[in-house]
Amino acid sequence: MPADRALLVAAAALVAAVVVTVLVLVVRRRRRAEQIPRAGTGRVSWVSGLAKTRGSLSRRLLETWHGPGREEEWLAEVEEILLTSDVGVGAARALLEGLRPRLKQVASADALRALLKEEVKRVVSGRNANAAGPPPDPFLGKEEEKEWRPTVILVVGVNGVGKTTTIGKLAYRYRQGGKKVLIVAADTFRAAATEQLTKWAERVGAEIVKHQAGSDPSAVAFDGVKAGAARGADVVIVDTAGRLHVKTNLMEELKKIARTVGRQVPGAPHEVFLVIDATTGQNALNQARVFHEALTVTGIVLTKLDGTARGGIALAICSEIGLPIRYVGLGERAEDLAPFDSEQFSDALFPDKELA
Repeated sequence: MPADRALLVAAAALVAAVVVTVLVLVVRRRRRAEQIPRAGTGRVSWVSGLAKTRGSLSRRLLETWHGPGREEEWLAEVEEILLTSDVGVGAARALLEGLRPRLKQVASADALRALLKEEVKRVVSGRNANAAGPPPDPFLGKEEEKEWRPTVILVVGVNGVGKTTTIGKLAYRYRQGGKKVLIVAADTFRAAATEQLTKWAERVGAEIVKHQAGSDPSAVAFDGVKAGAARGADVVIVDTAGRLHVKTNLMEELKKIARTVGRQVPGAPHEVFLVIDATTGQNALNQARVFHEALTVTGIVLTKLDGTARGGIALAICSEIGLPIRYVGLGERAEDLAPFDSEQFSDALFPDKELA
């Protein structure tokens, strides 16, 4: 009898342990779902992503149109609308210069809409107004054989711009394109960043290299890029601590990271992506200038574009900084990070039919 009782106690303990384990796994999964947006099946919608900016900028430009013969009066109002939408002085001037000589040919609101769309596309593309489509994405599709591998992307930006989430979304995008991705958690000053990147890596099927909190960021970057090369990764994405662009010593640390990865892979970092929060307005231009001077930024990732009514900052970045916007955030889902497309941007701001 004592043996039977002991067997029952052991069985009960085993069942309890299994139940506890299941509960722990459920709680962890729920927490992960709360921290990382779910991947959906829908495509990025430029129209819905720019709804707030369309209401504050595009509609105002059309509603203030006075008709033929009153072009100068309208242009004076346009300048104020552009500046209050974070378009910036340089981009506003470029738009006005393009609009002024052609306004006398505008006889209707539809004609004005078409003209505005064309001029906005010209400013944000920096190319001929008829050029269309996004710039080629070197990480997706067929690539020619390279003398070096992997492609190393250094991701920088100030605190709070959505840098960690952007890295996760980039990894998701590249994994969807069939690339082998390794994430390097070199933001060693914020434990939450490493935890979140670990969850992203698990979710999208990427590998991750991380050290203990407080480790030397350059050492983590060195080990990460070395591991990426050894494991045959196609893309290595290096996270960095959120930098205040006015802190010289912290900017010097970013330069050190860049030099460190360059010793592992020829030409690395091959891309330096600066993450900018679209809601920060003109301060974003100051960030871009300082980071570009320190690191030679190759492209901007503009986040939270769907969350601001002042999306004119995209025009300001293209016109005044001269840096390409590589990706934009148009929603919370993993796939809502899209290559910047000048045509889709202008079409969403000035659709052929009026939208709510």
